[in-house]
Amino acid sequence: MRIGAGQGFWGDSPFPALEVVQKGAVQYLAGDALAELTLAILQKARQKDPAKGYVEDMFFQLLLAPCYQKGVKILTNAGGINPPGAGRMVYELARRMGLKGLKIAVITGDDILPRLGELQEQGVDLRDLESGGEISSIEERILFANAYLGAQPLVQALAMGAQVVIAGRTADPALFLAPLVYELGWDWEDWDRLAAGILVGHLLECSAQSTGGNFGGDWWNIPDLERIGYPVAEVYQDGQAVLTKPPGTGGRVDMETVKEQLLYEVHDPAAYITPDVVADFTAARLSPDGPDRVRISGMRGRPRPENLKVSIGYSDGWMGEAVIRYSWPHALAKARKAEEIIRKQFAALGLQFEEILTEYIGYNSLSGPLAHGDGSDLNEVGLRIAVRTRSKQDAARMPRLLPPLALNGPPTASGAGGIPKPRELIGLWSALVPRQEVEKQVQIELLEVE
Repeated sequence: MRIGAGQGFWGDSPFPALEVVQKGAVQYLAGDALAELTLAILQKARQKDPAKGYVEDMFFQLLLAPCYQKGVKILTNAGGINPPGAGRMVYELARRMGLKGLKIAVITGDDILPRLGELQEQGVDLRDLESGGEISSIEERILFANAYLGAQPLVQALAMGAQVVIAGRTADPALFLAPLVYELGWDWEDWDRLAAGILVGHLLECSAQSTGGNFGGDWWNIPDLERIGYPVAEVYQDGQAVLTKPPGTGGRVDMETVKEQLLYEVHDPAAYITPDVVADFTAARLSPDGPDRVRISGMRGRPRPENLKVSIGYSDGWMGEAVIRYSWPHALAKARKAEEIIRKQFAALGLQFEEILTEYIGYNSLSGPLAHGDGSDLNEVGLRIAVRTRSKQDAARMPRLLPPLALNGPPTASGAGGIPKPRELIGLWSALVPRQEVEKQVQIELLEVE
């Protein structure tokens, strides 16, 4: 069977996905719209409007009708923290388009916020996986808690006849594994084939990163980036696969682009942990299979973990930030002097912050401590100061200190006229929960467009 990439993040371009549907000869299109940051953004949207909290972009507006017409099924985690809301949105859109009979499955159950207290009473350890901190330190500030679901409820939705499957927080590659299990008849304890499906999903989940987008090699030789193609996978019953892209699209599929994506965001290649299987990426064998084709074989897997990861978001104060820019000569020296002035004004005004971040845009805002050279010959430098505080009022006061530097500080200042509003910060906390406690509450609702 053939499955195509439809989306790598919320806001990704839907136009290459349309070419996957039109030219890729695929039966399925899967879109990965979520990240931990996305959940935080969706939470802010839901705080303003309880009906929101799902991904809203051009994905469905552009792709729903073409997929319906060609019989291509869609899987997505665009439900965010409100899958029922996303389901209603897609239903209404399909109804207006006249897509009669379209079946939309909405998967819920990843939200465990109402059960955190119950789980703690049962003895579930919700300490943060990174810091080791106790959940009690953020208990009063928790905003959402979503577990990573695997492919099983997605497969169940397909078995119910769904042509569009909308989930919330799922493991990214599970969106791609589910159609493979459903169509190719893989067993839930066939660890090697499941691992092969997870690798396919990992290679597809970041849209054009497998076809030359964001490529760290000879990126200047990637052809026609302005019309880059999203990847398509041919997957066989034995678990072998070929990664390619729709004919006539830009980009490049070769050993280097595929290898780079294979290692992207992977902590331990020998133990890539997902809700469905622990995949050993080091077992994979890649080989050229013709122009823009790479064959993948040899995957190995181990039994799925007993626990599921949970992302918990909590209110973590307010951020105030502002930027002022300086031009040559001595641009960096001017920016440093401006920082010195602002910090002294903080002290004079009695402003105290939990954290102060200073960046020199054009020198170290991307490189951090790896920035080299003294910066004496830079054409321009932007001073960005950001603070974190529990007080929204203090976060709002800080940016107002920068505009007066245009006349009261170092010369050649510009770009400090706007005063950004303070932004609420959402911290992220990761914990583990026994999978049965999550899976027992998963439900699937099927909507049919009339």
